Amino acid sequence: MPLTSTILMVRPAAFGFNEETAANNYFQSSPDISKEELQQRALTEFDIMVQTLRSHDINVFVIEDTKEPAKPDAIFPNNWLSTSPTGIVTVFPMYAPNRRIEKREEILEQIAASFIIKDLQDWTGYEAEGRFLEGTGSMIIDYENKMIYACVSERTSLSVLEKYAATNNFQAIVFLATDKNGMPVYHTNVMMTLGEDFCVLCEEAIEEEWELIAVRQLLESTNHSIIAITRDQMHSFAGNMLEVKNNKGENILILSQTAFNSLRKEQKQMLEAYSTLLPIAVPTIEEVEGGSVRCMMAEVFLERR
Repeated sequence: MPLTSTILMVRPAAFGFNEETAANNYFQSSPDISKEELQQRALTEFDIMVQTLRSHDINVFVIEDTKEPAKPDAIFPNNWLSTSPTGIVTVFPMYAPNRRIEKREEILEQIAASFIIKDLQDWTGYEAEGRFLEGTGSMIIDYENKMIYACVSERTSLSVLEKYAATNNFQAIVFLATDKNGMPVYHTNVMMTLGEDFCVLCEEAIEEEWELIAVRQLLESTNHSIIAITRDQMHSFAGNMLEVKNNKGENILILSQTAFNSLRKEQKQMLEAYSTLLPIAVPTIEEVEGGSVRCMMAEVFLERR
């Protein structure tokens, strides 16, 4: 499982509660503060996160968002953009119409100016058909073993997933997952984190026993130790982590302070056997937009120019 040492992040210019995404993201909560205060809090959390990552020798490639048109979820670039170890940049179809404007040509140009892009795949056309696949939110990608884990939702269309997998020679492992209210988990990356040698998995969310058995067997066959979390921990974003390898070659597991606080002592010890835990506080971003630190980071696997 290749780990990146470079992260792309988008610094928000108009962060706010997005009613269009709240239709099926049950992790969101509407705040009772002004838009200006909300933006400032999100900006502070973002800047501290970037500073924290860099202080741990992780490369951060920061893109500035534009104020107009307003893009309340621009802070989550991993849903529309991904890069692969083979040099491919992919643009994905997005569920919410007001999130589609996050896909800015100048961001791709900035990436191309600093990194070598061998191919570009644009799957945006499926938006017109009402079919979506929201990047590494929808998919947990095991590049080494050519597998994709994904829970089906309104944001993860099975047909697009299967075509994406076939085009890129992956095997798609698909399952149904529900939150504590019985609703579909909107993104796979809030219930599952795949590290180099471990997997954090909300087993409770996979209600069909045969699907859970299949997922567990595949993870174990690829030498990933499973660290199970509960649905309550999932709602505290304990599944929304990202393992990276810093410039010193050290494995770092990035997670939110909320997620860290929700973990039991033995779970932390299990994770610490594989990686140094790096908790970062992003409470405003988590509460208002229903995503955490992993959603804020798009991995850059591309070779530098």
